[in-house]
Amino acid sequence: MSDLNDLLKSYVADGSIPGAVGLVARGDTMEVAAVGSAALDGPAMTRDSIFRIASITKPVTAAAVMMLIEDGLIGLEDPIGRWLPELAEPKVVRTPASQVDDVVPADRPITVFDVLSSQAGYGWASDFTLPAIQALFTVQKDGREPRSFPEPDAWLADLARLPLLHQPGRAWLYDTCSTLQGVLITRATGRSLPDFLTERLFDPLGMTDTAFHVPDGKRDRLTSFYRTSPTGDLYLADAPDGQWSSPPPFPLGNGGLAGTVDDWLAFGRMLLNDGRTPDGRHLLSAESIRLMTTDHTTPAQREIGALFLEGQGWGFGGAVDIARTDPWNVPGRYGWVGGTGTTAHIIPSTGTATILLTQVATDSPIPAPWLRDFWRYAA
Repeated sequence: MSDLNDLLKSYVADGSIPGAVGLVARGDTMEVAAVGSAALDGPAMTRDSIFRIASITKPVTAAAVMMLIEDGLIGLEDPIGRWLPELAEPKVVRTPASQVDDVVPADRPITVFDVLSSQAGYGWASDFTLPAIQALFTVQKDGREPRSFPEPDAWLADLARLPLLHQPGRAWLYDTCSTLQGVLITRATGRSLPDFLTERLFDPLGMTDTAFHVPDGKRDRLTSFYRTSPTGDLYLADAPDGQWSSPPPFPLGNGGLAGTVDDWLAFGRMLLNDGRTPDGRHLLSAESIRLMTTDHTTPAQREIGALFLEGQGWGFGGAVDIARTDPWNVPGRYGWVGGTGTTAHIIPSTGTATILLTQVATDSPIPAPWLRDFWRYAA
């Protein structure tokens, strides 16, 4: 493909996606493409179209937890039971294949580090047939349907009734820890997650379109969200007046945000700039950024959730490339993908940010072809 616009248009032309907004920024050089439409037979996609960004919310939530650490409100090695007493004395299934009532006590408390690094013992493993994972489906529901979740306190009480799949610190498990991070922020600060993120991240970075819902005045820019039927046809899963049209009962730190490509770019550039805003204000220290973007896993921990990682490691809130397994893998590349068809990464060694927002769900841990082709193009 000759350029990003051509690449993305090819997937619109074959019916894979109605539209997309892609961005590749290398230092001061930027390429942006907005192609297709915001809905099937709808208005044209624009650079400021708003998308449900799903799990590329996770790095944002982790950055907010790091702010609490820098504020001195919490510490990496602190037991989370200080703020989440429901999880102060968790039980663990005796073996990963054990029934949920065959449990032993946790051999140590879950720490803030465990939650930040997705090693608390809660979350998705590669084997969905395990009894503890089957039980988790009743609590950790599909984040693309935020109104399926109860309020945070009720959700946490439901989670506390489930056993951990592994002892704290023994395994990397996907997703649930990012939800816990959002609750931890609320409990530690006494403020709602939307209010804290707006004051400490969104307003300072000019992320004016990022929030857990899209108000009336902006809803004409919110894309429609689609899923793919067994026959390969797209069907509407959420319209602009749907689940993101009003504040949710539970603002999900694992994937509840909506936003634009330029908003996530502002966040990514803050990470690349050692935590500084464009006007030089420090939102996070360089050390906090280093901790977020450093792999904290061992091969044994990664193997349990290998279905999701594809050979990558995990920092705080995002994957970290540790080997050149594909052309786009650069050691130190940090970011993630979202189940609504989104992806966002930074490459600290080159000062690069790459973001692609589409509105078609990816219902498999294996990335869609258009995501892989975008990574290949941006490499």
